[in-house]
Amino acid sequence: MTTKHFIGLGVAGNFAGHLEQAGEAADFAKVKTTEEVQPKAIFPFYVPADNLGDYQFLATYPLSNDAINFPQDADNLQIEPEIALICDVTYENNQVTALIPTHFAAYNDCSIRRPNARKICEKKNWGASSKGLSATQLPLDHFNEGGTLDHYNIACFHKRNGELNAYGIDSPAMEYSYFHQKLLDWIVNQMNHQPDEGPMNDIATMLKQANYPTQAIISIGATRYTPFGETNFLQPGDVSMVVVYNAKKYSHAQIEEMAKLETFSEDISALVQAVR
Repeated sequence: MTTKHFIGLGVAGNFAGHLEQAGEAADFAKVKTTEEVQPKAIFPFYVPADNLGDYQFLATYPLSNDAINFPQDADNLQIEPEIALICDVTYENNQVTALIPTHFAAYNDCSIRRPNARKICEKKNWGASSKGLSATQLPLDHFNEGGTLDHYNIACFHKRNGELNAYGIDSPAMEYSYFHQKLLDWIVNQMNHQPDEGPMNDIATMLKQANYPTQAIISIGATRYTPFGETNFLQPGDVSMVVVYNAKKYSHAQIEEMAKLETFSEDISALVQAVR
């Protein structure tokens, strides 16, 4: 599946405790939400357009299924283990009317921790291979309660000099604060109405600049870190792994054994990236 014509969007604050661990909760202190567990914002990480002004860096395609390019100006780079939804986008009168997820995949919203960044997106795309999307994109039966994705977990590992550590807490997809149609409805509203305010971007303007793309990759939020993940940052030579697997079929111990070998079963969406 080629994704260079998709728009790439992420959801911030959809997993309890992640923003605090990432040192980013203060960035969203002034963002008003109607529910305590509501995500804070959506952000662009890829916009296929050549008229983005100050955000032209977002036009560089950042996704890789096997590598992370280490940014020259940062030493505090962290894996962000997530599920990405591959969605069709429908419009009416230049407003988004629906997101229809067709596939899901393991995703690494790899981020530079920049405490003084004006916008979320400034931490997200520093060029080619600054993000990760698994080449194994699994079909969705549907994205309602009772669907196959409800049985999936997100695991995350880090390997350095052959030593493997759990980097993210192995978490069921059902632990997302917003999920199913509630999440999609909220994202659609943000795509149409999110203001260019604080850490947020005006997504509606970016959709227009990209000539209203009909497909999107949407990463729906990073899980919490283990103590190791919270305090250890990526370095060249490391290997990052995000694994989205059916927890009814596989145990965490089985996934960990596959991670040691960096080889996963075909029905698992695994993203193995070498940091270079």
